[in-house]
Amino acid sequence: MSTIIVTGGAGFIGGNFVHYHLKEHPEDRIVCIDKLTYAGNLSTLASVMNNPNFRFVKLDICDREGIFKLFEEEKPDVVINFAAESHVDRSIEDPGIFLQTNIMGTATMMDACREYGNIRYHQVSTDEVYGDLPLDRPDLFFTETTPIHTSSPYSSSKAGADLLVMAYFRTYGLPVTISRCSNNYGPYHFPEKLIPLMIANCLNDKPLPVYGEGKNVRDWLYVEDHCKAIDLIVRNGSVGEVYNVGGHNEMANIDIVKLIIKELGKDESLITYVTDRKGHDLRYAIDPTKIHNELGWLPETKFADGIKKTIKWYLDNRSWWEEIISGEYQKYYDKMYGDSNNGDYL
Repeated sequence: MSTIIVTGGAGFIGGNFVHYHLKEHPEDRIVCIDKLTYAGNLSTLASVMNNPNFRFVKLDICDREGIFKLFEEEKPDVVINFAAESHVDRSIEDPGIFLQTNIMGTATMMDACREYGNIRYHQVSTDEVYGDLPLDRPDLFFTETTPIHTSSPYSSSKAGADLLVMAYFRTYGLPVTISRCSNNYGPYHFPEKLIPLMIANCLNDKPLPVYGEGKNVRDWLYVEDHCKAIDLIVRNGSVGEVYNVGGHNEMANIDIVKLIIKELGKDESLITYVTDRKGHDLRYAIDPTKIHNELGWLPETKFADGIKKTIKWYLDNRSWWEEIISGEYQKYYDKMYGDSNNGDYL
């Protein structure tokens, strides 16, 4: 049995990873840390709360004393850091919290790894650290050697964290890896992001806000495929290496919106074009050749199939996202657990 600390495990990708790992490796113990900010939703983990190999701890990764105490209790074998402020628009409005969580929180986790036995550390990063690619050059892709060239406070904070991770590898010999993924989609996606927002608004016949002309292109990766890639990297990847994880599913934003409208039988008149985001990246596209050649990973879910599964999940789990839209989800933790356990749920 391995003990794995998963940070940000009540968020979108981290929550999916918790479900994936407990299913694929039931012998392992997962200790999940989440601060439960606006994007952390404890109900995402409701079905695993009673699993004897799962523990949830409400904790900020910047809380050095709390993190060190947890490491002393759990003696983890692996740390996978999903915890991050990740919404670009929010980073433009308030950069400071992104620097705090994404850089200082990463440093705190790695310091704990060093203190308690040079623990294996994996950093979940983003393709946004590479900046963007021109729309008229479909032959260009991000590789692991593409220079970092960030566009937003969010991507800059993630790039800073990546540089810090590699510095800890080189300076201290901490066994680290980094994965940089393209845009994820799937279950439990917080409904301020493009796909879940469009699904929720479509179902409620509300306007569908699209930046600019909607021509920005993203490479979409079904979240379970991403979880499989991270699992492979942690188990078999070479320390000190970066692995790009891409979906081979490039789509313009407007085409995704129209596809969702069609799947839900709605009308394109719901589309509302809004002022473009400041510094909006044009195109992301990842070349995942390295992870395929070294670890045998390829995305398994075609976008046409993944988007149908995603829409079905949101139709079948309306209460999950309706509670988020209403704000009720933020009361869930207090309602269920209160302050009796000082923020720790066993």
